Amino acid sequence: MRRAFAGVIAALTVLILTLTLTAGPASATPPNIPSASTAAARLATLTVTAESHQSTYNRDLFPHWITISGACNTRESVLKRDGTGVVTDSSCAATSGSWYSPYDGATWTQASDVDIDHMVPLAEAWRSGAWSWTTARRQEYANDLGGPELWAVTDNVNQAKGDQDPSTWKPSRTAFWCTYARAWIQVKYYYGLSLQSSEKSALTTMLGYC
Repeated sequence: MRRAFAGVIAALTVLILTLTLTAGPASATPPNIPSASTAAARLATLTVTAESHQSTYNRDLFPHWITISGACNTRESVLKRDGTGVVTDSSCAATSGSWYSPYDGATWTQASDVDIDHMVPLAEAWRSGAWSWTTARRQEYANDLGGPELWAVTDNVNQAKGDQDPSTWKPSRTAFWCTYARAWIQVKYYYGLSLQSSEKSALTTMLGYC
């Protein structure tokens, strides 16, 4: 009996060690990211053309962050959605928790170290067709919780990305390139935004990592 019990304990120990070694950081993923095959099919349908209206972009043309529920605005809602063990105060500000940034693999325990990145940056969206939208449509875009547009990431990584598309900026983690491309394509597809030729080539390369 003791020998059998020892065998069970040994097996459980191996299982726990295996799970510990293979499990990645706990984090949520924004919704509605298409499969690689669906993303590739949608990429093929997007209009390829030069960008325009760069000089007329103004961030204020995309109202954000807006109130989502109660005291919580869009940023606070993403922090709650994508964090682990997030605790908020009466004004919905995150007072504790942890956030895993898939762009660079860093984990943060202070909300102030986390930015909410627009997968397709607001300026990039503007140059790709959002210049013709109504303000209401741009507000919807800037606060979209229903698709893979908003990501909790390391603040200086978000700042380094700026308004660049994948032809000039990619996450440092190549393991995330597949997901990044799928999310980027979905946002452009859903909102009917155009692509540059170099951008499409970069996305095709990134889908090759899937």
